[in-house]
Amino acid sequence: MWRADDPGDVRSGLWRLNIAADQQGHGYGRFAVASLAEEIRRRGGTRLTTTWVPGEHGPERFYRRLGFRLTGERSGDQVVGELDL
Repeated sequence: MWRADDPGDVRSGLWRLNIAADQQGHGYGRFAVASLAEEIRRRGGTRLTTTWVPGEHGPERFYRRLGFRLTGERSGDQVVGELDL
C-alpha cells in the first residue's frame, strides 16, 4: 500500500538503489532496474515506482534516461517517479 489514506493505491517499487561511485556507469543500475521491471511485469504489474532526493548530485538523470517520469507527488523531501511497464 502506497498511502495509508488510500488502501487501493498499491504500487510496486524500488526502495533504494545504491551502486558504489567507482562502479557507476558500468550498467549495474540499469540491469537492476530492468530485472525488477521484468519481475513486476511477470506478476501482472504495469508500473514501477521509485523516489529520490532531487538535486545536482542525485539520481534523477539516471532514472529519467531509463524512462521514469515525475508524477508530481512527493514523499517527504523526495520526488516520485514512475516507469510505465
